[in-house]
Amino acid sequence: MGDDALQRLYEDPATRLSSGRGRADLQAAILTRIASEAGRPLRGVDIGCGDGMCTEVALSTCRATPNAAVGIVGFDWSMAALRQAKARNLPVARASADGGLPLATSSLDIVIMSELIEHLVDPDATLDEAMRVLVPGGTLLLSTPNLAAWYNRALLLFGVQPVFTEVSLRGIYGRPGKEVVGHLRVFTRRALQELLAAVGFIDVEITGAPYHDVPRPFRPLDRFLCRTPSVASNLLASARKPT
Repeated sequence: MGDDALQRLYEDPATRLSSGRGRADLQAAILTRIASEAGRPLRGVDIGCGDGMCTEVALSTCRATPNAAVGIVGFDWSMAALRQAKARNLPVARASADGGLPLATSSLDIVIMSELIEHLVDPDATLDEAMRVLVPGGTLLLSTPNLAAWYNRALLLFGVQPVFTEVSLRGIYGRPGKEVVGHLRVFTRRALQELLAAVGFIDVEITGAPYHDVPRPFRPLDRFLCRTPSVASNLLASARKPT
């Protein structure tokens, strides 16, 4: 992510650095289940931790669950994000995933990538790094907006640019919304599943999660459609490194 324009965007205080709590809670539940089944403390990293909200939710959920011990360090490229994460008393470090993580090979049980992959210039390199640092049998937990969300399908029918897509770093054009957040790539359920498999991950499972900015009258429908990942607002993926 070494582009100067992206650097300026992510250091801008007006740029949102976290996404909805609903998605974070669902991802934390998956992590808690994995930690409970492990029977030992797990080591993890949250790549692109942003303001630390997702890391904080994951840690607090695990602490509240017997036999679900996890230690997580947050990594981010943005100093603005790291300052906010530090304010939550989280252990953090500055690192760029596509530049190589400062971690030993096969050193982690869990790699979390929450709402990160859509911001990457080279997602293949970052996924390769996640694979490298995971122990055999280790788990990748990844979330990203769904290009084929139910409302995006409707918007395209009327010639409207889908939500989550951006054609400029200076403004939003052709679609609802006003915030530029630097989305470079967007995924459908099928594309995400095929990409993870191509990198070498196995047991790829994808579930749906809601989107916090859906207008209030449509939120019950959005939560209901999470049962069908291909049309859900957000995609939650879990996948394992082969043993």
